[in-house]
Amino acid sequence: MDFLRFLTTKLFLRHLGLAAAIAILLLIGTLGWLRIYTHHGQSITVPNLAGLTVEEVEDVTSSRRLRFEVVDSVFSMEMPRGTVLKQNPEADSRVKKNRRIFLTMNALNLETVPMPKLVGLSIRQARLALQNAGLVLGDIEYRPDYAINNVLQQMHHDTVINEGTEITKGAVINLVLGMGLSQETTRVPDLVGVSLIAAVDMIADYYLNIGAITYDQSIENAKDSAQAFIWRQYPEFDEFRRLNMGMEVDIWLTVDSTLLPVPDSILFGEDTEMVHD
Repeated sequence: MDFLRFLTTKLFLRHLGLAAAIAILLLIGTLGWLRIYTHHGQSITVPNLAGLTVEEVEDVTSSRRLRFEVVDSVFSMEMPRGTVLKQNPEADSRVKKNRRIFLTMNALNLETVPMPKLVGLSIRQARLALQNAGLVLGDIEYRPDYAINNVLQQMHHDTVINEGTEITKGAVINLVLGMGLSQETTRVPDLVGVSLIAAVDMIADYYLNIGAITYDQSIENAKDSAQAFIWRQYPEFDEFRRLNMGMEVDIWLTVDSTLLPVPDSILFGEDTEMVHD
């Protein structure tokens, strides 16, 4: 009872109020110190460093009171060599001053790979071997030989390149294939409406080569190029037409869908009247 009576005395209430006031002042002081220490409300917009050299990055970051660190180096054809390929945090992010920006640089030296052995392989096996090595299939030439559609020679810049030779990753390799002892022919593929990447594979499947590539005025940037599709080809598709293996097919690319041919079902109407006797 004495303890309960003490809790209601002026002395206890006075000390309780004093303790609460001190606690509130300490909380306000702590929050204020944290606000100052962390520069609350103050942030810096991360600049876009893609495509800049290390020297240029140093100038940009130091002027904005930021730091940077190169954490990786890879090879890519998307950016000039020796420039920033990726950054973390990304451009336009909001960060505190002195924040470190982590960079991935595009390697100065081109990445090389050993040339695989393609001679003796079928065209399908050779294409897979090139893809696995990071190389690109170029033109296909046919020569009379009993080994039909097998690789006779592997060429780079019109020169035979031997197995194991170091070659730049992404290099174009041309192949010479056997066409049998007679003039072999192939059908003309229908490429209209197909992307360039898909067309390259289709044309190779038909043992033909890509000829001239023409982009129309609707293609203004790299994004348009990636989304472009073929609206015209020469020779034109004809299920009864045949070409000699190794011949070229010219293509025209666009992003304008109005250039595509109108299907017969739309041109003449999908519904037709039934004629009764």
